[in-house]
Amino acid sequence: MIDYYTQKKKKIFLTGANGKIGRRLHKALKNSGTYDILAADIEPDRDHNVVQLDVTDAARLEALTIGVHTVLHFAWAKDKEDFLGKVLPLNVTGAYHLYEAARKNGVKRIIFASSNHVTGFYRVGEQVKPEDPYRPDSFYGLSKCYIELLGRYYADKYGISSINIRIGNFSGADRPLSERASHIWISSRDMVQLTVCCIEADPSIDFLSLYGTSANTSNYYDIGYLEDLIGYKPEDNAAALLEEEIRLGTLPQNNIPFQGGMHAITSHTEDGRK
Repeated sequence: MIDYYTQKKKKIFLTGANGKIGRRLHKALKNSGTYDILAADIEPDRDHNVVQLDVTDAARLEALTIGVHTVLHFAWAKDKEDFLGKVLPLNVTGAYHLYEAARKNGVKRIIFASSNHVTGFYRVGEQVKPEDPYRPDSFYGLSKCYIELLGRYYADKYGISSINIRIGNFSGADRPLSERASHIWISSRDMVQLTVCCIEADPSIDFLSLYGTSANTSNYYDIGYLEDLIGYKPEDNAAALLEEEIRLGTLPQNNIPFQGGMHAITSHTEDGRK
């Protein structure tokens, strides 16, 4: 939105702009005309005004966050990549460099793309709230826990408002593709709406973790309070899109007892031992 004291649009810095979610956010926010968008990714895209950024490059991050009001941090190593070689430097070290750059440049808020895998070891049938203890199901989930706590630290110590969106299932097909996904799915338009709600959330919110899903009938997570807190009113529901699959019993089923699905039962070691 426009800052009516300065008559300037908020400058938003988006990392991971070429990712599955980042592309949709970049397009929607740019087309809205509401914000001044600076988009970055490891792979630049001149045609879509995406500049190059390696999040492990502290100096580059510091240069790109000058004058930024809010950072949308949607750059991360994929969940199945090597922990020491990819996840640790990109997710953990990269987040540290980002928060340091934000601190030095007076960034007001960082919105972080966290994951449902921070609580993936809760069992199917439980409804999880953001304040429930972490139960990461993988090194990927563990790295997301660390970044959430990093946000807590910078919020308390330096006053950088930090909001963690624990994204459920975001499908490129924009519909849930499995029984597990139907409990945690978020549509493209709900993802955009939720992100905007986080950008525009009251400045007094210094720290917040929330689950990013649509209004799914059998949601693993509690999101009912978000309308009052930040104005999020999801428009989509996985069950409404899957009526035919549910009726015919053709939806791929989940027989894993943990909400994190395969992450919770897959070994992170090469020898296959859990």
